[in-house]
Amino acid sequence: MNRRRALLLPALLAGPRAPAQAQAPGAAQAVHGVAWQPPVELASGPGERGPWQQNDSAYAFVDDPAVAFAGDGALLLAWVDQQRKAVLVQRRSAQAAALGPAVPVDRDPQRFSWLPRLAVPPDDPATVLVLWQEIIFSGGSHGGEMLLARSTDGGRSFTPPLNLSSSTGGDGKGRITPQVWHNGSCDLLAMPGGAVLATWTEYDGPLWASRSSDGGRTFSRPLQLAGGGRRPAARAPSLALAPDGTVWLAWTEGSRPGADLQLARSGDGGRTFDRPRAVAPSPAFSDAPSLAVDARGVLHLAWAESGGGPFEAHRIQITRSADGGRSFEAPRVLTPTLPAPFVGAGYPVLAVDRSGTVLVACELFEHPRQRSRGIALLVSADGGSQFGEPAVVPGSVDPDGGFNGSTQGLLMKKLALGPGGRVALVNSSLLEGRRSRVWLLPGRLAR
Repeated sequence: MNRRRALLLPALLAGPRAPAQAQAPGAAQAVHGVAWQPPVELASGPGERGPWQQNDSAYAFVDDPAVAFAGDGALLLAWVDQQRKAVLVQRRSAQAAALGPAVPVDRDPQRFSWLPRLAVPPDDPATVLVLWQEIIFSGGSHGGEMLLARSTDGGRSFTPPLNLSSSTGGDGKGRITPQVWHNGSCDLLAMPGGAVLATWTEYDGPLWASRSSDGGRTFSRPLQLAGGGRRPAARAPSLALAPDGTVWLAWTEGSRPGADLQLARSGDGGRTFDRPRAVAPSPAFSDAPSLAVDARGVLHLAWAESGGGPFEAHRIQITRSADGGRSFEAPRVLTPTLPAPFVGAGYPVLAVDRSGTVLVACELFEHPRQRSRGIALLVSADGGSQFGEPAVVPGSVDPDGGFNGSTQGLLMKKLALGPGGRVALVNSSLLEGRRSRVWLLPGRLAR
């Protein structure tokens, strides 16, 4: 049984208060190249988070949002209702209007479900895939299995979920130390022709991948790619697909303060991967990599780095490769300064489009050992050569002083970049004992 609750970064939590950068919903605001519309509330609930008692815990709050664009321009949104112990998916129009109710995709209201990922095949906008961490205790010391559900009607209904991991290892946990880990250490990639790749790590450190050749109906037996035994624990995998069909997989290392990013390449659609190699190795702690490949085949890699180890302030770095990963530019710091009162930035999410725009969203911290209280966005209009200054996204700070979700970790996919320069960012907040909410921040690039 799982006797120890995950201790999430930041390790020390601040009490609720009104942050200096709080913003109330209002008219559209143009900030550093993005015109942001007023926030759209997706879900709200109580703010109850009692002591951890496995699946009997008294949890009553909403959390864990994810976002993706479908090929037809619709928005797909997922979040978790902890009171219902349910992963919910909703389809919305290009104008963010709901096209139907939020649909539950898991089938067991007795188990918690955490931190979903969404994927839509580029050649099949009617198919929607959802991967999440189900807190199933299978006999090991930590609960967790990776479940996947599939929709063929654009997210209006879903098949019964498949258990991709079926192990006792505590799947979906990204370990930093034996006492500190994040849940949601997983990723999902949908490719043309019906190929789907899911990756995840488990508590003791192995990194696994499972592949489908039939659009997510069936999956291969998981293949171990890294970690486990005497090797450093793997953490926070990120997948990306190149225009030529190359699949890229990045992750970082847990269990050591000088963690380096690892990168592996697959030339056969994720069936096998080349031997991984370190990218931008340094004595610093490198965490939460995010990959994206643009229309020219340039590979972009963003991550958070701290010279003081995993529990000190981080900054966002980025590099790119124009030669298929053979060489990378020298890393650049995207957040040398931050808007007051923030002192650290972490957990970046990359997004690119065909026009050469590169976006990086990241969590903002007022203290390295407190929860995130806002989101910043950095914009490059020239393929990643230059970025503007980090700007706080209007409406990303909870006006009542709640901290940003997720309570189970910040390894999330909160950002998506769609057709016509449309931007979608999601966030959640928890004000313990009072309220919780999940919301969408829609925007459009200023061309």
